[in-house]
Amino acid sequence: MKATVAALLTHGKGILAADESFGTIEKRLKKAGIPATDENRRAYRELLVTTPGLKDFVSGVILFDETIREWTMLGKTIPELLQDQGIIPGIKVDKGTVPMANFPGEKLTQGLDDLRGRLAEYHALGARFTKWRAVFTVGEGTPTTPCIEANARMLAIFASLSQEAGLVPIVEPEVLMDGNHTIERCEQIIYVTLRTVFDALFQHRVVLENMLLKTGMVLAGAECPEQADPDLIADLTLRCLARAVPVAVPGIVFLSGGQEAGVATQRLNAICRASNGPWTLTYSFGRALQAPALNLWKGDRANITAAQDALHEQARENSLAVQGTYSSPEKQETFRTNNPQTTQIV
Repeated sequence: MKATVAALLTHGKGILAADESFGTIEKRLKKAGIPATDENRRAYRELLVTTPGLKDFVSGVILFDETIREWTMLGKTIPELLQDQGIIPGIKVDKGTVPMANFPGEKLTQGLDDLRGRLAEYHALGARFTKWRAVFTVGEGTPTTPCIEANARMLAIFASLSQEAGLVPIVEPEVLMDGNHTIERCEQIIYVTLRTVFDALFQHRVVLENMLLKTGMVLAGAECPEQADPDLIADLTLRCLARAVPVAVPGIVFLSGGQEAGVATQRLNAICRASNGPWTLTYSFGRALQAPALNLWKGDRANITAAQDALHEQARENSLAVQGTYSSPEKQETFRTNNPQTTQIV
């Protein structure tokens, strides 16, 4: 597990989150005008993992249950294709969210019942790390303490079972961007959530050195009229992490959480540039990394090269951001101008 953690945190590299559930991938394909067939799902994910040069900027890819089992047109499974490139396969192991009884608007993540057996199977299929996501909605009186504590307990059980199976857990408590809350309110909720999660991890004897934290940036709600600039986002994010995350945690990977690709990259750059904390900081982006490629592909084999070029460029920009050296709105605009289809985010 230590070797896996070190490889995932390779300098200048991040993690591609390609773990969309059936419902999510269907919605994104349809919005891009692509029929959400079994074949199109397989072809799209094969496009992602066979992108030339992806290994230069991506250390790991989080897969979905369907994807980790798929055989590609190249006669290999997707985990095998990743391993051939030196990219580590991972797997989303939660089974999505359900409403929390007696707590309107709040959710619990399910999937613990058969997790031990599934983890052994995923390890045999090539996975070397796992991910479990819990979600928290900021609203009037939410998230509540029972919701935070219940999800923290599940995250801790997931992490302990993953380590038992020899898999590195990525623990993801996500405070959603939905709503009109201020950036200060977001910082408060992320702080309380992280403190509660790490208390639960400690109680369940999770080895912090053999895990990663996936969290969101400290941001105002998407509907808040006052949006902070990247430098303030960086300051509040780093302050929150310094107060809540133990130094034993080797790395923190930021989720994009629905941010537009370029915006997420600029904010990531500001955070990494300002950081002097004890953790390695990087990214684990899904939509913000994939969207330009998906919009170019359109389900047409003739567009594969252009789509892969877009993914490679987005990953390169995120690599620069991780190093705090992304200062290229002009270069980004040049690429967008040459590939105008990428401006629409799915």
